[in-house]
Parts: sequence; structure tokens; C-alpha cells
Amino acid sequence: MSELPDRRLLLVHAHPDDETINNGVTMARYVAEGAQVTLITCTLGEEGEVLVPELEHLASDQSDELGKHRIGELAAAMDELGVTDHRFLGGPGKYRDTGMIYDEQGNAAVPPETRSDSFWQADLLAAANDLVPVIREVRPQVMVTYDQYGNYGHPDHVKAHRVATYAAALAAAPSYREDLGEAWDISKVYWLAMAESAMRESLRRLRESGDTTTFEGLDPEGPLGPYVTPDRYVDCVINAEEYLDRKMNAMKAHATQITLDGPFFALSNNNGLEIWGSEAYRLVKGTAAPGPDGVENDLFAGL
Repeated sequence: MSELPDRRLLLVHAHPDDETINNGVTMARYVAEGAQVTLITCTLGEEGEVLVPELEHLASDQSDELGKHRIGELAAAMDELGVTDHRFLGGPGKYRDTGMIYDEQGNAAVPPETRSDSFWQADLLAAANDLVPVIREVRPQVMVTYDQYGNYGHPDHVKAHRVATYAAALAAAPSYREDLGEAWDISKVYWLAMAESAMRESLRRLRESGDTTTFEGLDPEGPLGPYVTPDRYVDCVINAEEYLDRKMNAMKAHATQITLDGPFFALSNNNGLEIWGSEAYRLVKGTAAPGPDGVENDLFAGL
């Protein structure tokens, strides 16, 4: 086996663009510091909404070539972040984007009908067996994925959480599938988090600026959705504003999915640094090693 870098980070995401929105500055920081960063993307994002009019023909209800196009977008985004090891779970296109609907509460949910090749319908053990050999090859000390709710309920995010969690447990068992490599136990596992205090402060600034449409219906002082994480659950915050330009360029690379002048990015005008340059995490396996401010500022802290 060739010599591995001292620090190795594995991220498991559902679709191209999830990684950049949630972990862009984190990935760029660790690449710059010489760590090995490995990204696993579980689907090609075939069911995504196409925001570029001249590419609308790629949509799933037309030529259905969006997934192939998004392979290129992901590659360009990873070039911006410096990530050289990015792979699709089981190979490109093995698992199909499930798509989503909004339920009566306004949260993402499983569509009433899903394709047999959708990620949601994939056998959990079979999908985990596509990730186990990657874990055993890369031997990450840290893994990042979604919480049990998939952060906002998208079925592919939920499934990615389940596959990553199961695969991590299986990969650590010496007697499980020796043909998939030597056992490896990941020391620290984190779930993505959107810190409540940061979200409320951003909403306050938006409302004070006169914007009532971005995150419509959310009151800075009122109840927030299940995708918002109480601050007491946040164990690590990566503040890497020096890599914000790389993150923004990577988001631009996901052009069919993200428009930087849309309402989603209204936050960038006045407090983008706080929103996009700071990424929060919940530690769910391993021992936290907080700094003087009570949280970690390094996913590898204590290792």
C-alpha cells in the first residue's frame, strides 16, 4: 500500500452540489493543508431542476441527460476546491436520483412513486458494500455525512446517512467481508449542521434589509424547521473565510443547480461570509476536543 497522508477526510453526499454548499470551505481548507479529501457522491442528481434555460432539454422529463452533465459540473467544482479524489458510489449512474416532493409541513419527502433504480429503493447492504471498500482503502480518521433526517428530509440525503452509517460499522468489523479490504474503524463521525444562532442572525439581517421572500415564512424569533441544529449540538465550526472565493467558484460550477443572483444567495450580499464561510458539524462518534470557545475548530482535533 502506498503511503497515505497523515490526515484523511471522507465525505458522503447524495447529489453533486451538496458537497460544495455544505462543506466547500472545509474541503478547500483541508486540501490546502495537505490532508487527503475523498468525496463520495451517491447519485448523479438526474432529477434536479435545471436553472439554465438553454440546458432545460437535459431535464429528466426531456432528454434525461442532466446526470451526465452534472458529472462535468462536479469535476469543475472539485477543481476549484482542489479535491482530486471524488467518486460516485458504485460507479457513475449506479444509483438514480430519487427526486422529492414537499409534504404538508413544507418539508422534503419521498415521492409517491419512485423508480426501481432509485437510490431510495437500493438495498441498504448492497449500497453499503459499495462504500466499505472505499473506507478500507482510504482509511479516513474523519467521516462527514447527513443526520438521520437528511438535514431537510430529501430521501437521497436520508439514504446517504443510512448507507454511510452502516458502511462505517461494517468496515470496522475484521470478520466482515475480508475480500473488501482490511478492517478500518473511523475515529470521528460528524453530521452536517446549520447552527440555530447563525441562522436566526442571518434571518434577522435579511428581514431588516427588507427581504421578506428569502426563506419565506421563517420568523427570526419563531420556530425553525428540523434542518436547523440547536447550538448545544454543534461540536465543531470550521471558519475558513479565506477559502470562500473557492467555495463560491465551486458553486458557480454547479450552474444548472445554483444561480448566484437568485434568492438563495441573497444572503451573500450582506452577510455571506457568516453563512458561506462558516460550516458547522455535530460529532456523533469519537471524543470532542473543544478549544477555548467551547467548540472544535478542526475536524481532526484530538486525533
